[in-house]
Amino acid sequence: MQLPAHTEKSDSLREGSVSAFKLISAELSRVRDLVDEQLVSGSRVPGLGQLLGTLKSCGGKMIRPGLVLLAGKAVGKVTPKHIRIAAIVEIIHNATLLHDDVIDEGKRRRGAPTINSLWGNESAVLLGDFLLSRVFKMCVDLEPGVIKVIAAAAAQTCEGELRQVIQKENWQLSESEYIEIITEKSAGLFRSCCYLGGLLAGAGEKQLEALAEFGCNFGVAFQMTDDLLDIIGDEGKTGKTLGSDVNKNKLTLAVIHLLRTVDESGKIGLKEKLLAGGKSREKLVKMLKQHGSLKYVRSRVQEFVAKAIESLRDLEESEAKAALIETARFVEGRAA
Repeated sequence: MQLPAHTEKSDSLREGSVSAFKLISAELSRVRDLVDEQLVSGSRVPGLGQLLGTLKSCGGKMIRPGLVLLAGKAVGKVTPKHIRIAAIVEIIHNATLLHDDVIDEGKRRRGAPTINSLWGNESAVLLGDFLLSRVFKMCVDLEPGVIKVIAAAAAQTCEGELRQVIQKENWQLSESEYIEIITEKSAGLFRSCCYLGGLLAGAGEKQLEALAEFGCNFGVAFQMTDDLLDIIGDEGKTGKTLGSDVNKNKLTLAVIHLLRTVDESGKIGLKEKLLAGGKSREKLVKMLKQHGSLKYVRSRVQEFVAKAIESLRDLEESEAKAALIETARFVEGRAA
């Protein structure tokens, strides 16, 4: 089968890069090389190389690998094991994106057409599975404790995604339940990145607790921001298909706040707009602005960013600690 050519690239990723990662640019380059090596080597399946090459050409911000490296540098030295773990978490993340685009019927990701839009859902799902198989191979000679953390994070991510799907159209979903869901599906992996970065650098128990807490609060803020941008973002800037949460009737914080703010007649109209999907997106955004829901989400993002930064208070001052704080501020800025 002749696969369609794919040469489109976008500058949006460079514009949205994390400036704090300049401190670890050399290490991140090594992570990218290792990820690329896993994407293009060892396969005997005809045509798979071109599919994997598409992923290679559409790299993201590398936030999860960046946190592994910065956490390690904040308490010690970055080692070859950090590079491997950083590559592993990035490959896991890429696999989840492939599956997410199938679930959400996404057409664009990182400024380019998605795998599923180019070559179909079957190819996207199986390619995601292939990436996970690469992760299994990369984990075989790691310490059992490290493998346990990676496996638990991957399982938690899937559990959170499943829980969100089960809660679709649950108009009674509370804010605390929403936070539990995004902690499982997103923040847990960020937590593991920071924890593993510290663990591999020989961090003590209190340092590990601090880094893990930073990662968890960072992850909650990050997902809240992502969910907000899914409603109000500009696809030209984000580089991906937006409106999937609304179209799939997945309740996120802005809508949860709106539902508890409007009266009963307003709830009925809101539910109708949500069920109408993208056709009523502009009207939904107008309601969210009128009732202070967008402002509320931004305030909650700021709270979780503040918690993340506060968790690092007892770590010694260093360029890496400052870079972690700057990365948290970067997330806060995305919600502005």
